[in-house]
Amino acid sequence: MRALILLGLVGFAAQLVDGSLGMAYGVTSTTLLLAIGTNAAAASATVHLAEIGTTLASGLSHWRFNNIDWKVVAKIGIPGAVGAFAGATFLSNLSTELAAPVMSIILLTLGAYILIRFTAFGLPRGNLGKPLRKRFLAPLGLLAGFVDATGGGGWGPVGTPAILASGRIPPRKVIGSIDASEFLVAIAASVGFFVGIGSENIDFAWVAVLLIGGVIAAPIAAWLVRHIPPRILGSLVGGLIILTNVRTLLRSDWIEASGGVQTVSYIAIAIIWVGAVVYSVREYRRDKATESVEAIESELQGRSAEEEKTSA
Repeated sequence: MRALILLGLVGFAAQLVDGSLGMAYGVTSTTLLLAIGTNAAAASATVHLAEIGTTLASGLSHWRFNNIDWKVVAKIGIPGAVGAFAGATFLSNLSTELAAPVMSIILLTLGAYILIRFTAFGLPRGNLGKPLRKRFLAPLGLLAGFVDATGGGGWGPVGTPAILASGRIPPRKVIGSIDASEFLVAIAASVGFFVGIGSENIDFAWVAVLLIGGVIAAPIAAWLVRHIPPRILGSLVGGLIILTNVRTLLRSDWIEASGGVQTVSYIAIAIIWVGAVVYSVREYRRDKATESVEAIESELQGRSAEEEKTSA
């Protein structure tokens, strides 16, 4: 029962982050399942089955708050589904001993990307209103879908920053569109896992509690995306993913690190993680202060222009 409650809370927290940041539901949930010893393919299959419900709820919530660009959903979602099916069948054919470290490496890479991306650069702004072309979105969807299925997460970490970096649609619509299109990816990946490993290795009780937690969090996250600082959240989530997957790798048969090496590694990661979060908070406050100053200057300029017109 404790495990189910914990999984429900993880599903809630992961969807809260995913719906606010446009990434990390699969990465966070799969990381936990691997940490408690779940088979790599079964962990990814469990998360993707739960995501069928959570992404549907998240997509509906984002639609309600007008956070979705449906053209982007169509152009990236279908190639993403193709990539996810291919990734699921690929992972299903790897041995258990090989799959777990491989998945942890993918998750670790994604975690590092999230941490660096949001800590160092925040959200890019510029090029708003320019169209996103299919020749950019289709390959991106194919790659993100494949990584998502093989890594148990990755649709958001690959897709969201790439579209954000283009600066062509508002961040809230990037996040909403990625979450909505992930519904197609989750279905395709689940079908791929059923073909590859069947259903006997999947604990449907775990699927259910992850789903329930995610569905409860979805509307809250869709509302929060307008208010929560993505830069700070990205630093927090990225560090957590790195720490957890380094732990998995250090304890794997590939490395078998001693207790001392593990301790030093965890301390080093924790120091970097805390530093990244502190830096993100400082830069977020600096950006807000700059925006306030620019808004005041703009307002003063507007008033001066009106006064000149009145006096003339």
